[in-house]
Amino acid sequence: MVRRRREWPEEGELVVATVHKVLSYGAFAKLEEYPGKEAFIHISEVSSGWVKNIRDFVRENQKIVARVLRVNPEKGHVDASMKRIRDDQRRKKIQTWKIEQKAEKFLELAAKSLGKNLDQAYEEVGYDLMDIFGDLYGAFETAADEGEKALIEEGVPEDWAKAITKVAKKNITPPEVQVTGYVDIKSYAPNGIEIIKKALKAAQKVGAVVQAVGAPRYRLIVKSTDYPTAEKKLKKAAQKCIDIIMKEGGKGEFHRELT
Repeated sequence: MVRRRREWPEEGELVVATVHKVLSYGAFAKLEEYPGKEAFIHISEVSSGWVKNIRDFVRENQKIVARVLRVNPEKGHVDASMKRIRDDQRRKKIQTWKIEQKAEKFLELAAKSLGKNLDQAYEEVGYDLMDIFGDLYGAFETAADEGEKALIEEGVPEDWAKAITKVAKKNITPPEVQVTGYVDIKSYAPNGIEIIKKALKAAQKVGAVVQAVGAPRYRLIVKSTDYPTAEKKLKKAAQKCIDIIMKEGGKGEFHRELT
């Protein structure tokens, strides 16, 4: 159960809930992100069309996404709507919630390695991670990609930063992006073929995959976890290649895309 620091949801917020009681005039659903809280969905808020039998649209134990209409903490009431949501908003909320569920499991594993439980994890670091990184999964992604130092710099205690990073690196594969560029290289020296091979090997040492397109053009492919890094490596690989060609009296040009 993914939790929020706030005790009550806010009006207009999208929430994930599990229906536990269906009556002729509406349904009651437990709010997954707010333990101990439930929302009431009036029959008029179940569907945009006419609802003759509410059970044609909602049933017990069904997971739903609803928009919060009103919140009354004094009376303990939350009114919500299932119809005031677009399909794309519903899909995005469910997807985000599932990812956060996974992140909560990661947090629990990190807590266990420190001899603590999930409740302690939320109080000591969980809510702060959500504030700093936007959500729990964002914190684990950062740890997997940048290491514990990135968490410590944001004020995360060192023991938690190390535990979180260990779990993140074991369970999260950083996203991979690919960029492509081209170099046109010519050598007029008697040993021109050897010079070109040397230049292309220099690009490979930087991390580029080299493919022949058709002389004098060669394709350079670079993969990394993010576009800025990939672009930087691509330009560096191309420059290494061109520098060698130019040094030997040849010509070289870099093209970001094949035209």
